[in-house]
Amino acid sequence: MRQAVIGFFLGAFIGIAIASIFVHSRRSERAFMPYVVASQTIPIVALAPVIALAVGLGPAAVIIVATYLTFFPVTISQLRGLRSPDPRAMELMRSYGASNWDVYRKLRFPASVPFLFTALKVAATWAIIGAIIGEGPGGVGEGLGKAIISFSQQYITGPEKLWATILIASLVGIVAYLAVRAAEVIVLRNRPGADS
Repeated sequence: MRQAVIGFFLGAFIGIAIASIFVHSRRSERAFMPYVVASQTIPIVALAPVIALAVGLGPAAVIIVATYLTFFPVTISQLRGLRSPDPRAMELMRSYGASNWDVYRKLRFPASVPFLFTALKVAATWAIIGAIIGEGPGGVGEGLGKAIISFSQQYITGPEKLWATILIASLVGIVAYLAVRAAEVIVLRNRPGADS
């Protein structure tokens, strides 16, 4: 699961960076948003072997697959969050001569945090799925993905092994979701309306 965690953080970082660029440059958004959306139309099961072939067998391929699945929800939700501040607050910041960085740091990013956590909860489970899918073509010797492939070939003689592996994978996804949810509660506990 180390690869899933690394992929999750890389994907979140990339998603936040892309959204931050898009919110400051409409031209960049118009030019590259179609590619961001189109990137998610490629089935990950078909893309994982291509990634493994490009970067070689091992954990790097698994991390890239997890990152690939994670960055999209973060990008879309963070972009929406960065655009969520009240226009009057934006106008007030501008009237005080605030720079783009000050507006981003003091207004846009704080307003986007609830949107970010919504995306991170989705991305946490997708990172697990990406790591599981990436383990097969990535040539990782151990892991849930490899176990699912192995036990699915032995389903006739031992179906309980496959079901147990699927149950463990589901529990890992739930734990990842709950970890992000716990972080959300801690970070947003002093925010107005946090109890609702």
